[in-house]
Amino acid sequence: MTVPSSPLNQPHPPRRIMAIWCTDLAINRWRLAEGLARGEGADAAPLALIEDTAHGPRIAAVNAAARAAGAMPAMRLADARTLCPVLAVRPADPAGDLAFLESLALWAQRWGPWSALDPPDGLLVDVTGVAHLFGGERALIADVLAMLEKRGLAARAALAPTAGAAWALAHYAPQAAILPPEADPRAHLADLPVAALRLDADVVLLLRRLGLKRLGDLDGLARENLARRFRNTRSAAANPLLRLDQLFGLRPEPLLPVVGVPAPLVQRRLMEPIRHRPLLDQVVADLAQDMARLLEGLAQGARRLELGMWKVDGEVLIRSLEMAAATRDPAHVCRLFATRLDDLDAGFGIELVRLRASWTEPLLLAQADLDAAAETHGTSLAAFIDRLTVRLGAQAVRRPVPHASHLPERAQRWQPPLADLPSSQEELRFHHRPLKILDKPESVSVIYETPDGLPRRFRWRGEVHEIARAEGPERIAPEWWRERSTVRLRDYYRIEDALGRRYWLYRHGVIGDGRGGAPEWFIQGLFA
Repeated sequence: MTVPSSPLNQPHPPRRIMAIWCTDLAINRWRLAEGLARGEGADAAPLALIEDTAHGPRIAAVNAAARAAGAMPAMRLADARTLCPVLAVRPADPAGDLAFLESLALWAQRWGPWSALDPPDGLLVDVTGVAHLFGGERALIADVLAMLEKRGLAARAALAPTAGAAWALAHYAPQAAILPPEADPRAHLADLPVAALRLDADVVLLLRRLGLKRLGDLDGLARENLARRFRNTRSAAANPLLRLDQLFGLRPEPLLPVVGVPAPLVQRRLMEPIRHRPLLDQVVADLAQDMARLLEGLAQGARRLELGMWKVDGEVLIRSLEMAAATRDPAHVCRLFATRLDDLDAGFGIELVRLRASWTEPLLLAQADLDAAAETHGTSLAAFIDRLTVRLGAQAVRRPVPHASHLPERAQRWQPPLADLPSSQEELRFHHRPLKILDKPESVSVIYETPDGLPRRFRWRGEVHEIARAEGPERIAPEWWRERSTVRLRDYYRIEDALGRRYWLYRHGVIGDGRGGAPEWFIQGLFA
């Protein structure tokens, strides 16, 4: 008897994973943000993106011109400047790169049902059973590379039955490499370097010192020997055996798909275009009410709102708000937008108004009358900060937080007013510090009894101050991991003059330290 063919009794197609490696993601993203074509203008000159580390600035990414001059990622900026004195630098933005990669992962779902991140510059896309829609696997990879090229991104891609094999081929095999489902991965991947296993750099270095340079060397070695060497390793990036089994499909590798979350959005398509401000305010108020109901159903509050207005002539006007804390209060939102709409030119009229919450946070239900009372009497801190931000700008409303540095000019940083204090800084404590720190220490002339003793009199801004009391010194050593070896010690003194005014002075250097001439004196702060 012949069983009729149906989708239920068809064999499952073999699993196919496509790895996409954006070879210069950070540089390409910077170039696109600057509006430069590849090889054009500033992009043709040596350029490096740098990030601050405990040992000074290090290079995070370089363009082709800088790479040709000898600058490489992870290199110290000072060393790179020795090889390439004309090297231009820009700050790296890892968070921005990750956000760009997330949006790229959602865009890449045109080639498969789901995609996953492979930080910092790669994607994994499940293309099982979809290659025939593009004319085959080679045509699929060609389409991927062509589409990424149109977006201004240099990339490599590969196809394999497992994510590990696809990653290895994308990074270390010729362009557009494909590992067929029926092929033996041990034979096809044996010549790839051990770095293709996605191991930590120190593990790769150890394997190379042991003479294990290719995947074929590992596969031919007794597992007991490797297991004994890496017995206590827990992470996959430090365990060659686990990575090898994932590469060959002997162990499953969990992947976390990227899921697009639609931003809450409400809109009004107007029967007739509006030109006058009172009508627009009424539309914004209606949209704020609609957004509040939508966010309440989602148990969310808006941190960022975007108001888009489509004019009759096709121009789109965008006004944005960013709140200090999550909110869905329509009255508060309308008050903030009222300031942003003062310079609006409606032209021949606005025919569509759309309100979108591009950033939301969980916000549970609360007693409305208590919140309304706080808002009415002006006791809501978040609402107060929002009004200041709209009037003064986001950069003008910030708060200082302690930073792990003993040097006073580096001992604090700025962050949004209601952001949580970093956990690593909560227990940071210093000695008594003045309330006012000068933007830049000012030089003073000091008379003292002994070269390394307490000061007795100092002259600052043309006025002589007789010292009545002095306390110190508090010695602060330079940060050797970021300073030059010639930087001198600082001895700080708390000074009170005859009129009761208190100052914070320091002596820069110690006599006989071999790092310059006589010590210099500076004033850095004023006590209340």
